[in-house]
This record gives sequence, structure tokens and C-alpha cells, in this order.
Amino acid sequence: MDILFLLIPISLIIMGIAVWVFLWAIRSGQFDDLEGPAYRILMDDDDPLIPRRPQLKDDDD
Repeated sequence: MDILFLLIPISLIIMGIAVWVFLWAIRSGQFDDLEGPAYRILMDDDDPLIPRRPQLKDDDD
């Protein structure tokens, strides 16, 4: 029974930290765009992932 005097304050502190982190995430804009990342996978990237080396010109005059 004495353990409840320790566990209840610890659980309230952990719950307070979780609420604070949740409110911080809302204020910092973490939940502003919920559909953007889902559609980003469907967007076509035309840029090559590996850059090509520039081709050398042969000046045979």
C-alpha cells in the first residue's frame, strides 16, 4: 500500500510530460499537413539520383 504514495506522483509526472510534449508538437506545426507525406511518394522526380559526369569535347581541327 505504501508503494502507491510513490507510484501515483510518478505517474502524474509522466502524464504531465506527455501532455507537454503533445502540446509542444501541436504548437510547432507537427500536425499541420497530414496528407502531404502520403502524396509525396506518388510524385515523380525527374532529377537523376546519380549526377552524370560532363562529357569531354574532342577538338579535332
